[in-house]
Amino acid sequence: MDNNKRKRTGLNYNKELKQNKNFMYNDLKRSNCYGCDFTGSNFNFTSFRGAHFKGCNFFGCTFKSAEFIGSNFKKSKFKKAKFEDAVFEGVNLSGVDFKEAEFKNVIFVCTDISVAKNLEFDESSVRIFDEAPIINISENLKNAINLALTNEKVRNSRLLDNKDGEINTLSIMILLEKFSEKNLISGLKILADRIDRDFCTLSYIVKSIQTYQKEGIL
Repeated sequence: MDNNKRKRTGLNYNKELKQNKNFMYNDLKRSNCYGCDFTGSNFNFTSFRGAHFKGCNFFGCTFKSAEFIGSNFKKSKFKKAKFEDAVFEGVNLSGVDFKEAEFKNVIFVCTDISVAKNLEFDESSVRIFDEAPIINISENLKNAINLALTNEKVRNSRLLDNKDGEINTLSIMILLEKFSEKNLISGLKILADRIDRDFCTLSYIVKSIQTYQKEGIL
């Protein structure tokens, strides 16, 4: 999965021009950028966990399978940006301008969207949760999740559990929408043995399990 290598490249820019750059697969955890222009840049499969991008311009940028977790984008602009399979969880959207932005299968969790500007979308393309979704998780699936978490790389990604050590129901909900419970359980067990590199977005787990399906080992 060479094309899924994650680069740990936290950004620290102040009023800089970074237009038409490729940040694909980057781990932008805890980045700090102020007043920067990222027009036309590619942020697909990128993590913004705990990142601060205040007053930045993301005109026409792409955010496929990007994850905004505990991020601060106060007064940034996403005019004509494209979001697909993206997740916003606990994000500060105060004064953020989404004029003419496009959304496809995007989830907002614990995020106040009322403070954003020009946030318009088709209801079929966006889901909004006031708190982490509540789902029923079988004992077999719970055991598979806990087994996967014994893998250091999986555990460090903080995608299957939260800071309190509880199962991340949002991630599991998304995974169950992509795989049957049987295949997800099998995939997580294989994941526990196979994953040997750092990763930062749920898309890596999705692609890994899809690879196991293609190999016929699920």
